[in-house]
Amino acid sequence: MKHTKSESSTRHTVKVEGDEAVKQPVEGKEAEIPAIEDQPAESELESTQEALEELQAKYNQLNDTYLRSLAEFDNYRKRSLREKADLIKSGGESVLVNVLTVVDDMERGLAAMKETQDVVAVKEGMDLIYGKLQNFLKQSGVTAIDTKGKNFDTDQHEAITTFPAPTPDLKGKVIECVQKGYILNEKVIRFAKVVVGE
Repeated sequence: MKHTKSESSTRHTVKVEGDEAVKQPVEGKEAEIPAIEDQPAESELESTQEALEELQAKYNQLNDTYLRSLAEFDNYRKRSLREKADLIKSGGESVLVNVLTVVDDMERGLAAMKETQDVVAVKEGMDLIYGKLQNFLKQSGVTAIDTKGKNFDTDQHEAITTFPAPTPDLKGKVIECVQKGYILNEKVIRFAKVVVGE
């Protein structure tokens, strides 16, 4: 198919009207220009800006909450350490206060021993003081370790020596207790020093 000169030399331009591109003839070669894409509307920019500001506000709030929580935890940790240190320093105070009453009784007993000739009264006084001390230990959770005739137990006893057992049934058992042992709330605070039969 042949084109005439006038047909082949026809050129077109694109004119945009609304959303449609319209071809218009121009001089020279034929060119098509695509439709220009719609630019984001101003309302979209505003809504995006508002969403960004809202996210920034939430971030600031969460960051502030985190920093406050961190500071509160640090204060709590420091306070706990300080209270623990105070407890260690003054924890034995109540025990010592109660021991002081026993010391007072001992001092009175010693003063009475110098002035009296009644040995029975002195013995009774010492027994009372010893009983008071035993009650105090019991109230504090301290109990003596039972040793006589018991099987030797390394968790509670410390063998200072062994001795031939007087009877076969005492072999491996405690024959004599040299120094009492004590338990505080199911924990051995002093091992009983014992003689073990072999």
